[in-house]
Amino acid sequence: MSSSAEVVVHGATSAGVCAAVAAARAGASVVLLEPGRHVGGMTSGGLGYTDVGDVRVLGGMAAEFRAAVADHYGVPVGHYAGPEPHVAEAIFTRWLETSGVRVVFDAGLLSVEVSDAVITSLTTTAGDFSGAVYVDASYEADLMAAAGVPCSVGRESRSLHGERFAGRREVVPGRHSMPDWISPFGDDGSLLPQISDRPLADVGEGDGGVMSYGYRVCLTTAADRIPFRRRDGYDEAHWELGRRLFRHWESSGVDVPAGYLLGLEPNLPGGKCDGNSLGPFSLSVLDTSAWDYPDASPEERERIRLHHLHHAQDFLWFLAHDDAVPVGVRREMSRWGLPADEFADTDHLPHQLYVREARRMHGAVHLTEHDLLGPSSWPDTVAMGSYHLDVREVQRGWRWVHEHPDPIAQVVSEGYLSVPVPPYPIPYGALTPRPEDCANLLVPVCLSASHVAFSSIRMEPQYQMLGHVAGLAAALAVSGDVAVQRVDPSRLQRQLAADGQVLAL
Repeated sequence: MSSSAEVVVHGATSAGVCAAVAAARAGASVVLLEPGRHVGGMTSGGLGYTDVGDVRVLGGMAAEFRAAVADHYGVPVGHYAGPEPHVAEAIFTRWLETSGVRVVFDAGLLSVEVSDAVITSLTTTAGDFSGAVYVDASYEADLMAAAGVPCSVGRESRSLHGERFAGRREVVPGRHSMPDWISPFGDDGSLLPQISDRPLADVGEGDGGVMSYGYRVCLTTAADRIPFRRRDGYDEAHWELGRRLFRHWESSGVDVPAGYLLGLEPNLPGGKCDGNSLGPFSLSVLDTSAWDYPDASPEERERIRLHHLHHAQDFLWFLAHDDAVPVGVRREMSRWGLPADEFADTDHLPHQLYVREARRMHGAVHLTEHDLLGPSSWPDTVAMGSYHLDVREVQRGWRWVHEHPDPIAQVVSEGYLSVPVPPYPIPYGALTPRPEDCANLLVPVCLSASHVAFSSIRMEPQYQMLGHVAGLAAALAVSGDVAVQRVDPSRLQRQLAADGQVLAL
């Protein structure tokens, strides 16, 4: 099958949906290509409790989505922290249908044709597609990479951009850190499962590490809940580190409730809960398998995805049934299960792996922590961000500690960072490649930013606003027959403002 449209969007994340809808509303013909079977990415894939930052900067299609959620439930805007997953997907589906966007599922990217820094066509598992302008709204930026646009993966050194928070972090105590003196070795001297054998880089040095991935599970106490089950292939030995952690807490007199590990609060409509990764042992997979994901083959990515999915399934079973888990935690977990009305086609577990970061473009403008903490001023501001620098744990490893006559090995985790930032502007140039790299591509998700800066920009409401920008800019590039870098920023800003986008406070 071969097909064409003026705007081709790759990835039906929330950014991809907003890009496709914005371009269609602006008069362009649009096709939205999704490698999977669902639209909405993490917004409909388990991340119901939405991190918004300063609500004053939420405009455009992010504000429209919040209003649609409120309208669906008949409550004021912001009454709920987010919608149920199936409601989020229904809203996005309705937007696509009413805007006339053609959606093609099972469209995994196979190859990209490029001529003189212009993308001419894509080959996918669903056929060939061509367009005048392309938007890569995926979490992985496979289209961007296949088009030859330079990019980075993982943490850079502090010295690269002079960023205080870049590179490998110090191992410090805190809620997201492993307590001291837990041995990483089994009785036979081998490293326990769930611990990386990668050597720790020096503090401040780049190591290519990405934030840990995981699944954000939707849970409920409803009578028709699906009980947690023991998966075929569940490995008792895989959870020895968790047993040691609970024994350590017990010996230290620390009473850890189940909510400390999962955030068991009915924070979604219908009494549902968005299970998050809150403690040192959680839904996040810290064995550094995620480090290989961004550049991996489709087959290797699927192996990594299943590794994370099985971790989520087995973690829930472990907390609910393992004798090493405190009785209070097991009793609380018995009250919860998987919602019968969510993710019916994926065994009631989310369809989307939480890829917190993958590739990041080297674009016309490259944002760093200085631009957020400043913040900087840009003549081509198209959206605003406000969420704090939010780097989730990057790895769980081990090290020798020399505070005793004989060195002692202990488990350590590092990478977590939470630093407030003021509301800051995001320039259009961060969404465009350099002209010599590609003239007809826009990247609203894996945009041009350092690892530290990206840790704030990466939130779903920002993706929705940046997808809106990309879709509108793509339509303007088509109508003006110009490269995306030549779109008039003042005209783009006027149209965004008319759509309710917040460009300044």
